[in-house]
Amino acid sequence: MAIPLKYNFRNLVVRRTTTLMTAFSITLTVAVFVVLMALAEGLRSSLASTGEPLNVLIMREGSQSETVSFVSRDSLQVIKYLDGIAKDSKGEPLVSPEVLVLVNMPKRGQAAGSNVTIRGVGPDGRELRPDFEIVAGRYFQTGLREVVVSKRISERFQNCGLGDKLKFAKGYWTVVGIFTAGNSAYNSEIWADVNELAQDFDRESYSDVIVRATDKAAVARLSDQISNDRRLHLKPQTERAYYESQTSTARPIQAFGIFIAILMAVGASFAAMNTMYAAVARRTKEIGTLRVLGYSRWSIMVSFIIESVLIAALGGIVGCALALPINLVTTGTTNFATFSELTFNFRATPALLVTGVVFSVCMGLVGGLFPAWRAAHENIVTSLRSI
Repeated sequence: MAIPLKYNFRNLVVRRTTTLMTAFSITLTVAVFVVLMALAEGLRSSLASTGEPLNVLIMREGSQSETVSFVSRDSLQVIKYLDGIAKDSKGEPLVSPEVLVLVNMPKRGQAAGSNVTIRGVGPDGRELRPDFEIVAGRYFQTGLREVVVSKRISERFQNCGLGDKLKFAKGYWTVVGIFTAGNSAYNSEIWADVNELAQDFDRESYSDVIVRATDKAAVARLSDQISNDRRLHLKPQTERAYYESQTSTARPIQAFGIFIAILMAVGASFAAMNTMYAAVARRTKEIGTLRVLGYSRWSIMVSFIIESVLIAALGGIVGCALALPINLVTTGTTNFATFSELTFNFRATPALLVTGVVFSVCMGLVGGLFPAWRAAHENIVTSLRSI
């Protein structure tokens, strides 16, 4: 015969001060866990969602990132006319030669700066990124010293507002537009005309080339053609695969979050354990009465565990609620693949919130197990004689 749940709820209400104090320790633990995991999830999803499945990114053989790659101008002429490349409305191949440079720029309200990626894109660069959208101003004009800045970079760095002048390389560049690019890593970049940027940085070659394949089968054909052409010495891969390979940047944050959460969980579990031990000590006579009424040791043990889990679940739900306001808040970190600023949003997903509640329930189980076992094994006679 199981002890009714209303018995547990009544005890939680009667002991509301200790209930709330214990729940509060679990609340803090879950809130910290969810925030750190939302940080890692935002970083991971920003990289994993970058790129079109039919876009093929072509870099120098052996290069791990665009910033250390180079593709000669002669190679571009070979790539443009390979079989399987999609055409634009004018019948020209959809190809964008690109140059990437890193420029250290000061952050707003801070003396310290950070490396920002400036991407020189070809005329088809915009069309190859369907999520790209100008939200203020206009797109840069080819042949002019103009740039468009992502909205996130504009908000985080100095001299990046619409109409501002940015100084890098050999002179000043005018910010003529602000853009967004969905949830992709391009939200951490500044774009300019590829030839102007290459000229300013004395680049004789491109960093990489992006092409659009006609279909999935064409992706494989293009990869084979490029890999097997001994003149090129280039490495093709889908744009999405390239950015997914950089999601390792999120792993240190995730590992740190789990480590901190485990440390805090140990403390929260001890808090729950102390609360339940105190409850057993105060309710010794009550436990003896339950045994006389016919409730088994197992029923009493389960009842105390349920009580502990209810306290923990309450703390977990409140902890998730406290962490929710950080959802979609913009932050930034260093992309260790390119050593440049990577801006992204915290992402407290439904799955992450459920994980937070499950995490709290586990703390309740651990904290309540030993006190529940003690309650179940109280001697009936001794319990009834206690005051």
